[in-house]
Amino acid sequence: MGICISSESSAIHGAPEEARDESVLVFEATKLLRGLSSAYSKQGSKGLNQDAATLCQVYGTENTAFCGVFDGHGRNGHVVSKIVNSRLCSLILNQKKVHAKIEKTNTLDNVDEVEDDSSAPLNKNFEEWKEAILDGFRVMDKEVKLQENLDCSCSGTTAVVIIRQGEDLVMANLGDSRAILGTISDGEIMAIQLTTDMKPGLPCEAERIKSCNGRVFALKEEPHIQRVWLPNENSPGLAMSRAFGDFVLKDHGIIAIPDISHRTLTSSDQFIVLASDGVWDVLSNKEVSSIVWAADSENEAARAVVEASALAWKNKYPSSKPDDCTVVCLFLQKKPQFLPIKSGNP
Repeated sequence: MGICISSESSAIHGAPEEARDESVLVFEATKLLRGLSSAYSKQGSKGLNQDAATLCQVYGTENTAFCGVFDGHGRNGHVVSKIVNSRLCSLILNQKKVHAKIEKTNTLDNVDEVEDDSSAPLNKNFEEWKEAILDGFRVMDKEVKLQENLDCSCSGTTAVVIIRQGEDLVMANLGDSRAILGTISDGEIMAIQLTTDMKPGLPCEAERIKSCNGRVFALKEEPHIQRVWLPNENSPGLAMSRAFGDFVLKDHGIIAIPDISHRTLTSSDQFIVLASDGVWDVLSNKEVSSIVWAADSENEAARAVVEASALAWKNKYPSSKPDDCTVVCLFLQKKPQFLPIKSGNP
């Protein structure tokens, strides 16, 4: 498949106690595309670090990389995020090979039709990736459900994934982690949000959940957080609308189907950032972009964003327990001379 750097929670199921007490994880940088990519993770105060992350350079496919951040939740969330972290990339790449082979066979069998078909997809590569991602996510959720001695009825993980192949960028998002792109516009650096946070408060997500007899409402003590509940029980109160696992809610609107989109990169695009919601709960897209743009390397950028998040948690929510924070950063090209962050960008 390629070179993978997988960052997993500091408390891996079955790991020794001394490993479980580790609060900060630092991951070696590796050669990836045009620069160095790195991930950094810091445990919050809620218990085990349930975050995991993956960076892969794919062999046999020119200029292709796979990046992912996975944020576990529930009693066994740290185990689920580890499983997904170690398997999802392979599943998607294997499915991509299958779809590419099928497409090649169909093309050879219908050469004349393909040449005359004006309705053919504008980007067949994206269509192949989309099908591969959908199949990969579906198989991944089944594998999680079939794990022996692992109760995932109320445990699961989010997943935000980016695949870069040449100038094609494919995003897949499941839950409330997020990816952004730093790009230069009118001589200034701007942050573009690449994914939509899949939360129960989104009208389309709430409608689907309610149509499956799931309930969506916020608790009085946290009116800003919409959660998903069973039809006749005030549990489990899931704060995202899509996830791997959480099988008690799979018949009530929670799905493992990612939101998938495509973007064509340009020479103005500078970097990509993927992060768990612990970062986005306290830092804006603009603030994260500013921090990354000031860094000299992906490793430094990822660490700086996580440390800024930890400080922001203390300042903004001093009475709350900070969440785990994990960041993957990928510089798309050599950084040009420093440019200011454009004012007013979200």
